[in-house]
Amino acid sequence: MVVDGVSMADIFELFRKIGRGNAVVGKPEFIVVGLGNPGSEYEGTRHNAGFSAIDYIAGNAGIRIRDLKFKSLMGRGEIAGRPVMLLKPQTFMNLSGTAVKEACDFYDVPPERLIVISDDVNLDPGRIRIRRSGSDGGHKGLYNIIYSLSSDNFPRVRLGVGRKPDEWDMVDWVLGKMGREDAEKLVSTFESVNESVRLIIEGRTDDAMGKFNGVTPNGEGTDRHGS
Repeated sequence: MVVDGVSMADIFELFRKIGRGNAVVGKPEFIVVGLGNPGSEYEGTRHNAGFSAIDYIAGNAGIRIRDLKFKSLMGRGEIAGRPVMLLKPQTFMNLSGTAVKEACDFYDVPPERLIVISDDVNLDPGRIRIRRSGSDGGHKGLYNIIYSLSSDNFPRVRLGVGRKPDEWDMVDWVLGKMGREDAEKLVSTFESVNESVRLIIEGRTDDAMGKFNGVTPNGEGTDRHGS
């Protein structure tokens, strides 16, 4: 049966996700972290792109991010059939690593099964870039995670928020709110981010990089290099 273009199967799946909530499905095998700053004054800023993306992933997976633990807001559930924890550190960006390390140590999750989602001022809005490891690229949150874990061997998904104009200070730029057009371009990437996280969890990081690196939602602007 189809009601207003929505099948009963889709409706039952939605109810299943809602009912599951934060059901504990076993020890997390993966931790997916969205970076940002806590507080309503930072909502919609470039630096909070990771928070926004993790909220989208949580909604898609039926995971409620509402528990306070590991200096973070967190929720647990399943993605790609694997138990995961979604994390939004509440330590402010520059100390993100303290929260991430606490969660990784508690559940004995190695860096290669940590996925970090962050903003990137070197990418235009509407583009994402996936790496399986590497440097912080000047991002203070990634720097602190690398420092805290003593490892850069974790995959990350970086979301374009636009390059800083010469006349802007970097702090003011990343803590500034995006204009409507750029914000819409950012939001349009969230389904690609969601799928890329799923592919990484399935062990298909190369597929995620090949499919999404530098590609806009309409499929233009391919940039498939780099790991």
